[in-house]
Amino acid sequence: MKLPAKGKASLLLLTAAGLTFQAASASDLPAPSRHSSLASPPTTTTTTNLAGKVGALMDGVMRSSRAVSTVAITVVDYEFSLRGLSRDSEEYLRKLSEVHSRSAKRILELCEANKGFYVKAGQFVAAIRQVPEEYVSTLSSLHDKAVPCPFKAIRDVLINNFGQDLSCIFCSFDEVPIAAASIAQVHRAVLKDSREVAVKVQYPGLDRQMKLDTMIMSFLSKSITWLFPEYRFDWLVGEFVKAISLELDFIQEGKNAERTAKNFIFNDKVKVPKIVWELTTSQVLTMEFCRGSKVDDLEYMEKMGIDPTKVARTLVEVFAEMIFVHGFVHGDPHPGNILVSPEGKAGFSLVILDHGIYKQLDEQFRMDYCQLWKALILSDSARVQQLSERFGVGKYSRYFPLILTGRTIDSKSALGEAMSVEEKRMLKKDLKSLRMEDVSSFMEALPPDFLIVLRADGLLRAINRKLRASQRVRLLTYARFAIYGLFQEPTSQSAFLGSAAAVLFSKLRGNLSYLHLRVVLGVLELLSWMERARRLLFKMINHLYVAAGWSVKGHYLASAL
Repeated sequence: MKLPAKGKASLLLLTAAGLTFQAASASDLPAPSRHSSLASPPTTTTTTNLAGKVGALMDGVMRSSRAVSTVAITVVDYEFSLRGLSRDSEEYLRKLSEVHSRSAKRILELCEANKGFYVKAGQFVAAIRQVPEEYVSTLSSLHDKAVPCPFKAIRDVLINNFGQDLSCIFCSFDEVPIAAASIAQVHRAVLKDSREVAVKVQYPGLDRQMKLDTMIMSFLSKSITWLFPEYRFDWLVGEFVKAISLELDFIQEGKNAERTAKNFIFNDKVKVPKIVWELTTSQVLTMEFCRGSKVDDLEYMEKMGIDPTKVARTLVEVFAEMIFVHGFVHGDPHPGNILVSPEGKAGFSLVILDHGIYKQLDEQFRMDYCQLWKALILSDSARVQQLSERFGVGKYSRYFPLILTGRTIDSKSALGEAMSVEEKRMLKKDLKSLRMEDVSSFMEALPPDFLIVLRADGLLRAINRKLRASQRVRLLTYARFAIYGLFQEPTSQSAFLGSAAAVLFSKLRGNLSYLHLRVVLGVLELLSWMERARRLLFKMINHLYVAAGWSVKGHYLASAL
């Protein structure tokens, strides 16, 4: 028997509520004593701990109930708002956009209410440009919505990790955080040896909270697939759980930071704070304090005399080098994790922060991705098709150019320029045949390495738009570093990092190949421009022929053009 939408939503709500209570109580409440009749009366500490666990249980139930009810309401909204509408109709598309907007606002409110991992999950979704635009634009605001934890709880975490009072370690410690995120906040402090440091402290109780929240997210994802088979988000939840698990280990984050610093040891425009290892644990990360402002802070750059377009170019170069050359990619480059500092030989430098989410790309994937970008720049559709099949999405190869470069593979527009009106019309017609089933299949089939690259690229594009940098800068920079990446041998990585001469030689080979690519690209663009000029001239002559009654000879001349 097929349940109606309300019935499905009610069943979802009841099942999840029971699941939530069972999971939360199992992880938070102590097991009853086998000798309860002989047990001594509970001490004050025991009572306090029990009260804390009961409070955590109730908080878990409340958080999960909010999540389940939000999804249930959203399910009903989609089911009833779109019922009876043809998927090919304009009315369906208009209604779908309205439901997307309402649902995105509900999820934003859920993330703001539940905080913690829900905020992180919302940020994670907002960075993936393959979800509906209404969700991306609405959830992007979560990057600035984190609420700091009271300092008393933060101090307890510090004392538990350091084993001594803060006054024994620091000359001063600012109780008001300089930054707050979804899982941690950062405080400025001064050590006994006068070094100025930033201390990143994880919020208490995150391990327990993560288990419950991710379990509910997974359940809801499976439930949505049950209700709407074409909407499959298991791949998204799986990637989020992997990412957040990495981010909770501050020791690994410190190691990632040091590796990134080594990768950019010859780049004086990149700064990675040094780690103070003697004051770093899995929950506390102490690092060098670096001054600067968010990388998209145009007012700050104007005040400091820093050119935003140069910052944008450097930002793209840094992450292109991570992706195409090193294969070691920062997975969360939102504006709060990158500072622009007035210090540096170029008049500024980029301070890269928050090294928790990193991905070591598979070497074959890195090389194939380099080849893909070379093919995209040259509009080599046969090569794009071949590489798409390697990535497991050959059926959708025609969408790769659109996703990565913003134009179709057969577009006649110059690199970095908008598509023509006719090209947009044809694309809109093509996209009408695309279903959510296709989007789900595409994202499920992509290698995990591709997902983190898409996420990083989506965040970079948003920053570049704010810095008013042209799309062409990003495309040509990616092309250049894709060429560099093809000359980067994995076995020579240590030599690459340890020898300035090796770096220069590798870049020289890459520059020569890139120069060849630019020449080819220039010729293609010249031919494209000549074709547009020919068509424009034809229209002008034909117009004059019609208006002035030219001879047949004039008409033949126009036709010959």
